[in-house]
Amino acid sequence: MADIKHLKADASQEDILSVIDQDAALILDDVLDNDLLSQIKDELDPYLNNYIKGKTEFTGFETKRVGGLLARSVGCQNLALHPLINNLACNFLEPYGDGYQLHFTSAVSIGPGESKQILHRDRGIWGGYIPRKIETHFSTIWALTDFTKENGATQVVPGSHKWDKDKTPSEHEIAYAEMSSGSVLLYTGTVLHGGGKNSTDTEIRTGVFMHYALNWLRQEENQYLSHPPEVAKNFSPELRSLIGYSKGGYVLGFYTDPDDKKGTMDSVSPERIFGEKIDDFSSLPPQSDLVKDTS
Repeated sequence: MADIKHLKADASQEDILSVIDQDAALILDDVLDNDLLSQIKDELDPYLNNYIKGKTEFTGFETKRVGGLLARSVGCQNLALHPLINNLACNFLEPYGDGYQLHFTSAVSIGPGESKQILHRDRGIWGGYIPRKIETHFSTIWALTDFTKENGATQVVPGSHKWDKDKTPSEHEIAYAEMSSGSVLLYTGTVLHGGGKNSTDTEIRTGVFMHYALNWLRQEENQYLSHPPEVAKNFSPELRSLIGYSKGGYVLGFYTDPDDKKGTMDSVSPERIFGEKIDDFSSLPPQSDLVKDTS
């Protein structure tokens, strides 16, 4: 059986990114302190305890999924801004764009009797239109409970980001993200993975998913509906920027206030809706950048 490499929480970014380049997945052990871990569990338990189970083979018939985590958990807000993860996402995605954003949040509880999820690549949500040479995601699964092969630890096929897209893995090429509570699985949008089978009678495997993606791609979770301005106003400017209340590149993401009658809030930066003082379009990029076509 294949293995996922484990590194300590204080491993260097260079070592982490080296393993990601080779395998497209690794586990950092015991990253979260007990206080933050307990806070997140306490904040999410009311939703996970009351939510209905999935209704499709892909989402799972014994699995519960909770989204909109930033609106429901202050602990998850802190998790989304974790300095190490954000630095890694920035460095990993830097060759493919000028910034990144929080793409998807979800708490997933796999219950007893759940079957294996089909192996898939997260980049497939864009329909296969993005060239494979462009990496789209830097993703995390934070273990709120211990992950074991028996209770549904995530399946991962290390190195499959370099495979032909139609290659099917053999059983011995599939690894399982077994890790202790407070650890985190890091993986890319191109590696094959999927939820594991829960063959236990009583154990529930719960993880928090935080995916980061290039800021010029549409987010999987519509952050502006999950966290509309009346909710996002209570977030820090850094968190608002991370979920998309900021410009990407020169003009991506500007907005116009429909109630503005003086033209002062026409085609402005999203931060302006929260009263932040931002230079909207104070300087043009080079003309060559505006007209070049790299397709």
